Amino acid sequence: MNELLQAILLGVIEGVTEFLPISSTGHLLVAEHWLGEKSETFNIFIQLGAVLAVCLIYKQRVSSFLFLWKHTDKIPYFLKLFLAFTITSILGIGVKKMGWELPKNLGPVIIAIFGGAFWIYFAEKASAHKQTFAEEISWLTAICVGASQVVAGILPGFSRSAATILMAVLLGVSRPAATEFAFLLGIPTMFAASLFSWVEETHFLKTPSIDSPLTLAIGFCISAIVAFISVKWLLSFIQTHTFIPFVWYRIILGFFLLALLAFGWKAA
Repeated sequence: MNELLQAILLGVIEGVTEFLPISSTGHLLVAEHWLGEKSETFNIFIQLGAVLAVCLIYKQRVSSFLFLWKHTDKIPYFLKLFLAFTITSILGIGVKKMGWELPKNLGPVIIAIFGGAFWIYFAEKASAHKQTFAEEISWLTAICVGASQVVAGILPGFSRSAATILMAVLLGVSRPAATEFAFLLGIPTMFAASLFSWVEETHFLKTPSIDSPLTLAIGFCISAIVAFISVKWLLSFIQTHTFIPFVWYRIILGFFLLALLAFGWKAA
């Protein structure tokens, strides 16, 4: 397939799936099987495109964090984000030092996709009896959301968004407030993870990427545009809906991937 068309399609898939609770890992694994596997640098660029989209959507929040001395009322919220990020970083480094690696086949990803579906269903049903939902993030919620990011990280297919948003919802936070906190937390988390992976793959930027600058730029821009649209849609959707529809989508995706395995498909 033409390299630029491949970059566009993968950018679209990343943009749609990165922040929706449906697992970008599962979708990209399948897509790269048919479209061709891309370098880790390319995957990093399309992920950073999605991060840029969230930065633009929450530009006022992000701006207030950059000028905290002018927005002292935002300090508690910033500190809770920092706490969650710190927990994710410490636990993530610990998992990495224990030798954790991405799975080499689809089996664990499919299990995580079904597990994520169960988690969303459980969290929504368990929180359904609550009469009111908090708009504020507690310190306990920040701790639990930070830890849940690591769980999603070691279970590719589970979805970082599903893990973090539904954890906050389960602890009594409204869906919009939970989504905002999870997405803002995703900015430093995904940026740090991407930077670490990029430095590791390029041996401190000594090894150039096998992808052309044009391919990287197209993937980045397409991912950013599509992610912007997807996140905007999700923020509107959750105003009047639960996350239950994503449960059924994940179940369909899981059975689709099981069918691929049944027909003898092997993921590299």
